[in-house]
Amino acid sequence: METDTVAIIGPQSSEMAHVLSNLANELQVPLLSFTALDPSLSPLQYPFFVQTAPNDEFQMTAIAEMVSYFSWSEVIAIFSDDDQSRNGIITLGDKLAERRCRISYKAPLPPGPTAKRVDVLRELDKIQMMESRIIVLHSFSRTGLLVFEAAKSLGMMGKGYVWIASTWLSTVLDSFSPLKREIANSIQGALTLRPHTPDSKRKRNFMSRWNQLSNGSIGFNPYGLYAYDTVWMIARALRLLLDQGGKISFSNDSRLDGISGSTLNLSALNAFDGGKLLLSKILETNMTGLTGHVQFNQDRSLINPSYDIVNAVGNGQRLVGYWSNHTGLSIVPPETLYSEKPNRSSSNQHLDKVVWPGGETARPRGWVFPNNGRELRIGIPRRVSYRDFVLLVNGTDKVQGYCIDVFLAAIKLLPHAFPYRFIPFGDGHKNPSYYELVNKIKSGVFDGVVGDIAIVTNRTRIVDFSLPYIESGLVVVAPVKKISSSAWSFARPFTPLMWAVTAAFFLIVGSVVWILEHRRNDEFRGPPKQQFITILWFSFSTMFFSHRENTVSTLGRLVLIIWLFVVLIINSSYTASLTSFLTVQQLSSPIKGIDTLIGSNERIGFQVESFAEGYLMEELNIPKSRLVPLGSPEEYALALERRNVAAVIDERPYVDLFLSEHCEFSVRGQEFTKSGWGFAFPRDSPLAIDMSTAILSLSENGELQKIHDRWLSKSACSSENSEDDIEQLDLKSFWGLFVICGIACMLALLVYFWLMFRKFSRLPPEELDTTSPSTSRSTRLQTFLSFVDEKVEKPKSSSKRKRESMSRNGYHINDESPHRSGRMDRNMSQNGDSWLTQ
Repeated sequence: METDTVAIIGPQSSEMAHVLSNLANELQVPLLSFTALDPSLSPLQYPFFVQTAPNDEFQMTAIAEMVSYFSWSEVIAIFSDDDQSRNGIITLGDKLAERRCRISYKAPLPPGPTAKRVDVLRELDKIQMMESRIIVLHSFSRTGLLVFEAAKSLGMMGKGYVWIASTWLSTVLDSFSPLKREIANSIQGALTLRPHTPDSKRKRNFMSRWNQLSNGSIGFNPYGLYAYDTVWMIARALRLLLDQGGKISFSNDSRLDGISGSTLNLSALNAFDGGKLLLSKILETNMTGLTGHVQFNQDRSLINPSYDIVNAVGNGQRLVGYWSNHTGLSIVPPETLYSEKPNRSSSNQHLDKVVWPGGETARPRGWVFPNNGRELRIGIPRRVSYRDFVLLVNGTDKVQGYCIDVFLAAIKLLPHAFPYRFIPFGDGHKNPSYYELVNKIKSGVFDGVVGDIAIVTNRTRIVDFSLPYIESGLVVVAPVKKISSSAWSFARPFTPLMWAVTAAFFLIVGSVVWILEHRRNDEFRGPPKQQFITILWFSFSTMFFSHRENTVSTLGRLVLIIWLFVVLIINSSYTASLTSFLTVQQLSSPIKGIDTLIGSNERIGFQVESFAEGYLMEELNIPKSRLVPLGSPEEYALALERRNVAAVIDERPYVDLFLSEHCEFSVRGQEFTKSGWGFAFPRDSPLAIDMSTAILSLSENGELQKIHDRWLSKSACSSENSEDDIEQLDLKSFWGLFVICGIACMLALLVYFWLMFRKFSRLPPEELDTTSPSTSRSTRLQTFLSFVDEKVEKPKSSSKRKRESMSRNGYHINDESPHRSGRMDRNMSQNGDSWLTQ
């Protein structure tokens, strides 16, 4: 740099890059590195430092997506304790956290050549005692191969282990082929990443020339290709600088002149005047190199970073897929997907089969029980009631019950041994606090909890649950009485208001039809008493569609059609409801469900130490003074019989057992919460996933139902009394129909009277008799009513009018002939004129 440098390629390590980048900033000399890929080398802090190979952030993203793809949740990180490896592992932790995974243990090794076999063995001994079997190794080749050798000697390259190495291992595979037998044997089944460089004719020609130069003694890895492209990148940038009139000139940096007492002779260093312009030309690079298309994006990283995913098999390697920042994991080269829209969905992520350590091709589970000789401590509640769920046999260590049998059946389906021992929790005098029991997992007292543990929100914040093995939810239990049939059972389908409104509408519709038909229809005329009877008869006969009176007016027919539709709906609903009342056993109770209890001031019972107490107070705002703790089914029954409580609220499985012995009570309403019972384990424990899978298998093969029937199907009493009383049909169900019918009646009357007023107003004055000045409004109203009440003759047909005319002229028409041929008889007139003369 004392000889006036315009650009620097290197350094190889991130530690040196941190040092030289500060100096490059002062001298304004671009510093380009294809191996110092530390994610912490930010362009904001080091503007003259340029990474010409994919940053380690992308490599760690690829590893995190592989972990997520294989459904692992925890990894162990082994790394060299230097800047690049340490910062890479920090980035890996961030990328795993984005995918709900984590690094469970970090094992740092002395950096570079200072790492000894004893240091490696010490860390591997610790790792062997841990749960996770997914190991990420991020270091350099010397330390990495030392780790694999030590792991092989400890049996950690066998079945169940997963090793993912960063790009250092792919450089070994590419640079030294074939591998030495001891190296190849120590890395069997490991996965590694290699920077992806698309195949091209130019690349093949270069590799051919390289093999000729090296006589095949040294392989060529992708970082050599990035080095080659880096040289061309600077050359192109310098040519552009000179072509555009730029000059190569230097000037003294006054800030370096005053530094003395150092062997570096910093005062001899000069700043490059064209450094910023050269840097901009480098960042504007847009060329096709040996590594593919070379271009920088706005954050100064290479566009389209991608990696090959390589599996170490035999004496070489096997390609199992690719990772790119564009589409994630795939089995086709990334460059073929750049023209498509990015698709990072889980269904679009694919890799070929991998040969894992030990020669296995099935995906490793990724964890085992810690190899520390300790059994898992499984807490169980020491219940004093409802012991069908969990029962600790007195005087023995034997534990049984429905929940225990489900747990024992589930662990038989696990693909690994499950050493455990049950530890009871509680004093045996009352049911224990389930929140405290679950909290023992968080505090490390228990490794899991088995029992009738409801999956509720406050518990899921501190532990992980398996899938529920039985559905549960809060229900209301109250006393009921059977309703027997009576002489008035036929009236029960409708409420009194519904009966009253229906009867009123029968009369209203009958009256409206009478008004509309009265002037023109003889069947709706006659003495007042007869007309009143006609209205009643016509109204109620429509209930059975048996009315005999014909309607001749258009408005009357319209109203009748709408009313008959309403009657059809009412009849059908009444018939269905009455059938239910007479055929289904009815249970009556003033408690209809949780809404009834919320709206009342009645006392409510609940099971001691159940989450129901907190739910009722916090979610439903029921005062604590109304809540009565009850400890056993016997206390439930006694409190309900003595009316100490109006109802008891408990979870459905408990209630089913209670009702199997107490048929005088019943569930009222529906479950107002939905949850279930599950097994609890520490947060992020893989046991929760394995137990969930086992519970699904038990459900599918029918074993879960068999266990349920063995413990909980006591009798049919609960099912007999589970029928709610059938609700009466009220006006809410039919008000729409009544409104439509009422509107039709009103409109028909309005139209009818408007027509009547119109006709009335057109009558001659002599017919109205309004010539007298003393005519009053009452007289006019009486005249109008008389007009409305008048009988209107039906229009006669032309044939009938002809026959009446001939009859008036002296002819008699005999209509008795079936052919309607008239026989005319001669009627002699008083003056003796003949028929012909007439």
